[in-house]
Amino acid sequence: MSVGHTGVTTPDPVVTCEDHDDCGIRDVLDRLGDKWSVLVVVELASGVRRFRELQRAVTGISQRMLTLTVRRLERDGLLRRTVYATVPPQVEYELTETGHSLTHLIKGLADWSRAHKPAIAASRAAWDEADRA
Repeated sequence: MSVGHTGVTTPDPVVTCEDHDDCGIRDVLDRLGDKWSVLVVVELASGVRRFRELQRAVTGISQRMLTLTVRRLERDGLLRRTVYATVPPQVEYELTETGHSLTHLIKGLADWSRAHKPAIAASRAAWDEADRA
């Protein structure tokens, strides 16, 4: 430690895991860290959707991947799947209360991303330029 150093210069962390486990965040990141789950949650935030509506709204997702994604979100209690006994069967998806509570966090992340997009782009460009040198 230098003579002039008198204390910690970084702020206290906002999030900590005092007991050194993953604070339960690993399960959440496993679900929300995949490519499609957040996009499905965002789409369902505006209301009930049928499978094909979801598939059209989430550009680029295959039928199989959408099926896997909604099953995982249902298993985690973030969405509810309702099947109607029609021919062919009609299936609707909607967010649960827990799923809706997640939309506030996703909005915060989207707002942060929008606000910092120019700075991140500039940082990437500077890094790429320095990396080429």
